[in-house]
Amino acid sequence: MKKIMLYCQYLAGMGHLVRSAEISRALMSQFQVCFVNGGQPIAGFEFPAGLEVQYLPPILEEAGKLKAADGSSIEAVKEARKNRLLEIFDQFQPDCLMIECFPFSKHKLKFELVPLLDRAKASPRSVKVVCSLRDLIMTQNFEPEVLEKRCDKVCDLINHYFDLVMVHSDPQLVRLEEQFPAVDRLNCEVFYTGYVAQAESARSSLSAEDKTALHPHKPMIVVSAGGGRFGYELLDAVIEVSQILEADIPHAFQIFTGPFMADEEVESLQKRASKNVVVRRYTANLNEYMRQADLSISLGGYNTTMNILRTRVRSLIFPEASEEQTGEQTIRAEKLAAKGVLQVLYRDDLQPDRLAQTVLNALQQPPIAHNFDLQGAARSTVRLQELLNESAIAA
Repeated sequence: MKKIMLYCQYLAGMGHLVRSAEISRALMSQFQVCFVNGGQPIAGFEFPAGLEVQYLPPILEEAGKLKAADGSSIEAVKEARKNRLLEIFDQFQPDCLMIECFPFSKHKLKFELVPLLDRAKASPRSVKVVCSLRDLIMTQNFEPEVLEKRCDKVCDLINHYFDLVMVHSDPQLVRLEEQFPAVDRLNCEVFYTGYVAQAESARSSLSAEDKTALHPHKPMIVVSAGGGRFGYELLDAVIEVSQILEADIPHAFQIFTGPFMADEEVESLQKRASKNVVVRRYTANLNEYMRQADLSISLGGYNTTMNILRTRVRSLIFPEASEEQTGEQTIRAEKLAAKGVLQVLYRDDLQPDRLAQTVLNALQQPPIAHNFDLQGAARSTVRLQELLNESAIAA
């Protein structure tokens, strides 16, 4: 069985982890997979059963700078991570090295990724190198000369090291050249896999809290903030809305703050929660909540949006929670809103009376309809089979 080493690093939220884990779930049907996790471990997150997971000393990003999750010296952690990555590569001996996002983004990780790529390139075995890429990248408004330099850097790295770029998008919604105008300068194939959405079979076991909450006796509205580093203002506004709606409709708000929301913010939300509001940090079964919900209110990250498309729940998305992610989340949400899939909330829409009326209106809408390709994990597996078979034939 061919072997794939998949490198995943999430620095702010947990979207990259969720997507990469779902891809790994599909890959495991055809490959031996080693998943290298460089982010903070998340209590309650479940990797696919049987997946080999190797952990690097975790890092995160704050104010644009890398930081060791345990507060130790970042330079020492960088060195340890680089050496551990090379050790994992040498021990596992993959046929394919799959790197998530780099070099289109995450250039702060060059300290460990370029040595890893050099090790793959120098290997006596044939090692195919693949970039696993989200639908939207480089959404900042760069000056033309800055954008050109970034494109030059990306092209140089792709053309020197990579055999394939897999874009986890449906091209009828988002194409790579919309953010990366130098696509025609890439020497390897750019392959659209379709969107990566959690498989129907990928359900985690229900906790006691889940079992109770998933059988509500009144309309359920699920509210989520992704990883939780951002989004407090949305959740805060929703609690205000619950008090307004109490006179209009029976309802149950299930609010998930995300594992990384600050403790004081979570405590503030929990103190203000009413009989119609439950505030929790995390569930491994967000898809199941969305499947049963009458409405979803959320930020606009990749995986939350895929949950919406998979479950077809009515949805309100607030993509402006963080300055760092506004570009990506707003572009995706507005594209989907233009197709009638969901409604976008902007900052002014969080005013309690306005948001309450928006919620009432949204509950009257039919479930969403769309024809976007959500088979990105399965199509990634098929394309990698083809790539490694091509390599074997050539050898």
